Amino acid sequence: MIQIAASPVTDGIMTVLQVDTLLYIGLGILVGMLVGAFPGVTATMAVALASGFTLTLEPIQGLAVLLTIYVAAQFGDRVPAILINTPGTPASISTTFDGYPLALKGQAGLALTTSAFGSAFGMLFGILILAVAAVPLSEFARQFGPPEMFALVVFGLTMMVGVSSGRILKGLAAGAFGLLLATVGRDPITGDARFTLNVLELNGGVPFIPVIIGFFGVAEVLNQILTRRRHLHHVKPVTQLGQWMPGRKLMQRLFKPMGIGAVTGSVVGLVPAVGGDIAGIIAWDNARKVSKHPEEFGKGSLEGLTAGDTSSTATLGGSVTTTMALGVPGDSVMAVMIGSMMIWGIQPGPSLFSSRPDLVSSLVTIMLIATILTLGLSLLRMRGMVKLLELPSHYLWVIILIFCMVGTYSINNSVFDVFMMMIFGAVGLFMLRFGFPAGPAVLGLILGPLAEANLRRALITDGWASVFTSPIALVLLAISVAALVVPPLRAQLKRRKAVGAGADPAKVSS
Repeated sequence: MIQIAASPVTDGIMTVLQVDTLLYIGLGILVGMLVGAFPGVTATMAVALASGFTLTLEPIQGLAVLLTIYVAAQFGDRVPAILINTPGTPASISTTFDGYPLALKGQAGLALTTSAFGSAFGMLFGILILAVAAVPLSEFARQFGPPEMFALVVFGLTMMVGVSSGRILKGLAAGAFGLLLATVGRDPITGDARFTLNVLELNGGVPFIPVIIGFFGVAEVLNQILTRRRHLHHVKPVTQLGQWMPGRKLMQRLFKPMGIGAVTGSVVGLVPAVGGDIAGIIAWDNARKVSKHPEEFGKGSLEGLTAGDTSSTATLGGSVTTTMALGVPGDSVMAVMIGSMMIWGIQPGPSLFSSRPDLVSSLVTIMLIATILTLGLSLLRMRGMVKLLELPSHYLWVIILIFCMVGTYSINNSVFDVFMMMIFGAVGLFMLRFGFPAGPAVLGLILGPLAEANLRRALITDGWASVFTSPIALVLLAISVAALVVPPLRAQLKRRKAVGAGADPAKVSS
């Protein structure tokens, strides 16, 4: 009898192919598709809510649920973007540029299927990046000492602040708030209690899962209730889907924008904190510049639709790579997932793949299965999805709030956690209403202890010289400064040019 020699790769694959893990993948796909189809329910919110329910699972099973929700939401969010011109998640913003115009022309079915093919191609390309780049990147990062790790955390924080939709000062304030929260608990060097206000539950620090659910779940629901976003449901979804499957000639025409989107999304995805929304817009613009029919873009171009959707999904592989190999979240969803992984005993960072060599193949297998199954589901004529778009928001609000409370309580069976969730839901609502991004705050809370511990170790060893004499640390810190300084300077130059051209500077977007 021939036996196949065990290896980390085969071990990781076989772990995923267990029946129970496959069932969890199926569950994640269904949840992710529904999440994407409901406008206002982001993938970050869904993963945050699911985190509370998956912490009792085995790590691979929990990752299977969270990752497949993330993957499937990248497909489901295209449905409302195309049929009612409303992005299901921020990643599908570029889908609305051409998707809804196509639907108005009676080509909704064609838009949905080509979007699904483009999303799948981008996802597979991103998975290839994960499979190829994750281990070499982590091997390189293993050379990092305390100064380099501190600079890497600063880099991740400032990148998220730098892409906070032009709100750099508010992004900095949110990041500082997160870092302040990270100081609550035990001192990482001496073990002394800090800022706990004699509350026993805070000795271990501010519980990040309740904070995350409050920021991304409760706050968003409260914000929707206050703003009474009923206008979303007054928009009647396009029901005439028309032609469903694209022909061979059309698919051949779409290979070029798919390639542009895949490369753009993969590069953008490797940059910490830059999400699929930005990648989709960049790829859409790049495809327009090289297209033979640029005049069609924004008016119903399948090329524009495919480029944007391919790019926004291709970021996922790079995002998972930077999160696992460097310990710096690739986007807000991965920031949420880091919290769950820490509870499971999985510490993302340079040493992860050396201690868990099977993890890369497990992640790749989970994402491959999720992508293939979700693509198959997306190619079905799911007229029921159109009916879901007509569901009144208040039903969804009640369901989400119930899941928020039950999921938070189930983590430690603690009323204190629910209390913290509600407090940070109110804080998150304040941040939403006044334009403070939640991403930097969450990142500061999660990465703050890592930054503090490494900075203090560096200072104890060689003082500040150890930070400013390390070439890697200097490069990362220089990029961090540029991420904060360049956008305001660019906006200022844009305003000056507009004034010089006789335009009203107040109307010039920054």
